[in-house]
Amino acid sequence: MFESAELGHTVSKTRYEEEAPQLRADLLNVQYELKEAGRFPVIVLINGVDGAGRGETLHLLNEWLDPRYVETKAYGVPTEEEHERPPMWRFWRDLPPRGKVGLLFGSWYSLALQGDDGQGRIVDEISEHRAAAIVRFERMLVDEGALLVKLWFHLSKKDQKKRLKSLEADNKTRWRVTKEDWRRYKEYDRFRRVSEHLVRRTSTAEAPWHIIDGSDDRFRSLSVGHIMLQSIRRRLELPDHGVQPCEPPILRGQLDQRNVLNALDLGQALQKRAYSAELRILQERLGRLSRDKRFRSRSLICVFEGNDAAGKGGSIRRMVQALDPRQCAVVPIAAPSEEERAQPYLWRFWRKLPRQHRITIFDRSWYGRVLVERIEGFCSDADWNRAYAEINDFEAQLVDNGAVVVKFWLAISEEEQLRRFKEREEVEFKRFKITEEDWRNREKWDAYSEAVCDMVDRTSTDIAPWTLVEANDKRFARIKVLRTVCERLEAALG
Repeated sequence: MFESAELGHTVSKTRYEEEAPQLRADLLNVQYELKEAGRFPVIVLINGVDGAGRGETLHLLNEWLDPRYVETKAYGVPTEEEHERPPMWRFWRDLPPRGKVGLLFGSWYSLALQGDDGQGRIVDEISEHRAAAIVRFERMLVDEGALLVKLWFHLSKKDQKKRLKSLEADNKTRWRVTKEDWRRYKEYDRFRRVSEHLVRRTSTAEAPWHIIDGSDDRFRSLSVGHIMLQSIRRRLELPDHGVQPCEPPILRGQLDQRNVLNALDLGQALQKRAYSAELRILQERLGRLSRDKRFRSRSLICVFEGNDAAGKGGSIRRMVQALDPRQCAVVPIAAPSEEERAQPYLWRFWRKLPRQHRITIFDRSWYGRVLVERIEGFCSDADWNRAYAEINDFEAQLVDNGAVVVKFWLAISEEEQLRRFKEREEVEFKRFKITEEDWRNREKWDAYSEAVCDMVDRTSTDIAPWTLVEANDKRFARIKVLRTVCERLEAALG
């Protein structure tokens, strides 16, 4: 795959001086079209061999493009803040919004090529798990509308040595060559073998690699410029179908008409005295667990979903009462803002992930895509159907990084919901809790029930299972929530 980049491609100074000004003008024009359309972001990955011109290309693109609509990110050794979150967190945080160009120097490919010991050494081989995870992630970005332009800068071993010596010989560029560069030069053969496998494995139809010969500066610059120009132009020419309304889901039903929701015993209740005693015990237990030294390298993420008026807020408050407010955050999820709509769906949730020894409670969550967005037609059928796998991937990364993920669906009957709705309308300090949207949602009870059953079936995993909470009795529900959190934490801490 890299052989074609070792043919010594060159461009004369005359040709470069003729082509470069027009290419630069064309790139600016297409960049303004991109900004005006605001339909998709452009994510440019700059990876490859040391000394092959990656840094120079980064400077060139920042010079040729309008910097107001360019976001440049370079990645080195993870900071303490980054180290305490899943490895992909820092990349999610830096994704450009629609209408902008993001230049990522390093990216998730450097993460895959380097060992987990933090020393930056090249791994002996790329596991299929890592390569497949990258392919799934990039497919998700493309499905969300992003244009990925992946540039791999290559040099032969001979040319790399020549380039490093040339930089060292010039007082103006000597600082750019470090002992680390020479150490990596010694690893060239391994780097080439491993990186070629990674590039070959991750070059897909929707996100192909472009191999750039880095031996000639002018050839490299024109190649990158033309690739950028043609990629953005082609993407702008594609029709923008927008969001297609979802058809109401077909209620499958089972032969006995039973499912995970209607099989729940919603009549379970707890007397006030027993509730008070258990509440005190469980809150003390949760408080101790949150302060346990073994929790310092873990985090807790709680997801609360449920029927409208099912008592999510009350259960969350009983949890928070047991915790140090400096350690805990509650994140209420509403309709996405304009900024959030300009990013991939999961972006706003990645931004809220807790550091180690922290607890984040989501009041509604990323499951909105397979619930309200599915039912209300806010996304296409393709969007919510692929969301199950994307959510499972997301939660697996959280767990791999030490998070304990606890997910609750609070279920009530239609009759109990109606009673609570009427109570909210009649009690003055509860009126803010009831809206016209709540009443409209009741009309789609069966469709929502079907969506919930699909959600539980397709996203309840060994590492992040769903807990269904019988919530007709609020006291029973709160105790079940607290007990489940304590049990999951104790099992994780061993």
